[in-house]
Amino acid sequence: MKKLMVILAIAFSLGAFAVSAFAESLSKSGSISIHTNFRGAGAPGMVTGTAFNDKGEGPLHLGPANCSGSFFMVGGQGKGMGFCTFGDADGDRFFVQYTGDYSSNGASEGINQIIGGTGKYLGIQGKGPFKCKPAGVGGELPCTEKFDYQLPK
Repeated sequence: MKKLMVILAIAFSLGAFAVSAFAESLSKSGSISIHTNFRGAGAPGMVTGTAFNDKGEGPLHLGPANCSGSFFMVGGQGKGMGFCTFGDADGDRFFVQYTGDYSSNGASEGINQIIGGTGKYLGIQGKGPFKCKPAGVGGELPCTEKFDYQLPK
């Protein structure tokens, strides 16, 4: 029984170290480049998808991405704004407010302003560009996004 307790204590210690090391792997400042694939979430102005870090690993890789917003179009051009949540597979999230220009073919580009976060993203600030262009006829909306960020010291 004593041997089992020692093994469990070591396992929990290693697990806590691994979680701590992963949480600390995010630099205090830098850039995160991702691509997302969104699809309509059923309600007008809502999309949901998955983010992929351009490095194939790291922050936001294989995490959920969800956005809501509204836009208007006049003569084939428009403006839009809304909010998105980007997350990691481990549950940490950050939130953005976006503004952008839209065209009648569904393409858009603009700026994401980071407005908050949870977990390793707590206190995050920053911004970065996004660019989206519809693909195919099934409602897919692939986007590229870059976030230049700073975390509290």
